[in-house]
Amino acid sequence: MAVLVVTGTGTEVGKTVTTAALAAAALAAGRSVAVLKPAQTGVAPGEPGDVDEVVRLAGDVTAAELARYPEPLAPDTAARRSRLPPVRVADIAEAAEKLAAEHDLVLVEGAGGLLVRLDDSGSTLADAARLLDAPVLVVAAAGLGTLNTTALTAEALRARDLTCAGVVVGSWPRRPDLAARCNLADLPAVAESPLLGAVPTGAAARPPAEFRAAARTWLAPRLGGTWDARAFTAQEAPGRPTLSGASTR
Repeated sequence: MAVLVVTGTGTEVGKTVTTAALAAAALAAGRSVAVLKPAQTGVAPGEPGDVDEVVRLAGDVTAAELARYPEPLAPDTAARRSRLPPVRVADIAEAAEKLAAEHDLVLVEGAGGLLVRLDDSGSTLADAARLLDAPVLVVAAAGLGTLNTTALTAEALRARDLTCAGVVVGSWPRRPDLAARCNLADLPAVAESPLLGAVPTGAAARPPAEFRAAARTWLAPRLGGTWDARAFTAQEAPGRPTLSGASTR
């Protein structure tokens, strides 16, 4: 895939660190990588944004940002309130295609979820993915509530005839609770797409060299890594109760 769109089931689910892991894995495989952030919100001029964080963690990545708005709001709302031009879907597609002509992989990281409005016409990241004819990777939370938001995101992709590349858990907890452990088996079922990775909580706090060395172990081979969904799920899954109510784990 020349272009991969990265969306989330909501905000603060680990899209940026997952994007950085994807970039690091691709770089380790000798591929050239560009990361495009169509709309950066909640960051003042001159402050580092999401693409800067990807570069810090992943390394030699071409970074591009189309629009920046200071308030941490949906791009359409943030653009309107700041009286700045909104980012247009055609501009996203054009920028991604130009980057794809010069790089092996272009990662387009959205803001918030798939259907967050980009402009006053109601355009979304899904519309950009359609123009690019690009698959969409869904970054999901680990715990309670994630099955609903993941199912809704996947359903929205199918309704628009877009390809869901798979699901990555953007922040896998050090001590997962029962819901998170059960979700490993349930997420691919509700998304009707494979589970393709689990990025550990706190990954972004690791030294960049350590992050880059470990990134491939968090992602499945389809994403350039070595992570095994079946083995990880078997290791983390809760034991099944016996007839007496005891755990078989």
